[in-house]
Amino acid sequence: MTHLTHFMELVQPEAGTALISEWRTGASELSRAAADAMIGELEAAETPSALLAQHLFLSTDGTSLLFYAQWTSDEDHLVWARAHRNARVSRIDAIVPGIERPGLNRTRLHRSVVHDADRRPGVFVVTTMATDEAEGAVRPTPGLLAGHIHLTTDGERAIVVTEWTDAASHEAAVTTASGTSGTGHQQYKRYTLHHSFLGCGAKVASETDAVDRRGM
Repeated sequence: MTHLTHFMELVQPEAGTALISEWRTGASELSRAAADAMIGELEAAETPSALLAQHLFLSTDGTSLLFYAQWTSDEDHLVWARAHRNARVSRIDAIVPGIERPGLNRTRLHRSVVHDADRRPGVFVVTTMATDEAEGAVRPTPGLLAGHIHLTTDGERAIVVTEWTDAASHEAAVTTASGTSGTGHQQYKRYTLHHSFLGCGAKVASETDAVDRRGM
């Protein structure tokens, strides 16, 4: 099920880390099966107190899933992962074999820019780029509603989550910028929000408060 929501409504202000990871399945039916398996795991297991929220996105081309998890800290996540992650992944792989997992990105939400708080996004775009290119990715552009810059903990990359009115507006922006220096090596994918799981410590904050806390 696709939910149209602003990204700031997903942000947990108490989170000390935002974990972003992709699972590649190669096919829409496999992505949905993997999503259902993960949802089942989240609902069946005891929720770690340090897990504030887990948001699951499906790519618009059907080939992958994206996870956006917010924990109190990287250390708290590592404690849980050492004890439980392998077993969870093994159970999901038994249901959906062959999932590719390129790796986990440990990030912090650095800055959010909201251009239009009234319209709901039709698609989220997640782009990986050099840190010095991130500000350019959130400048006003037709169809761009908001942008959220995440910096990896090693400081080498930025992962920018942008909200667009629809896929066509993003495609037009990509076409326009295709001749711009530095855009050729950026990796992006379009997603829609599929499921949100809130932990016991999660808080529902207003979008205005969330933006204010980021200094915007």
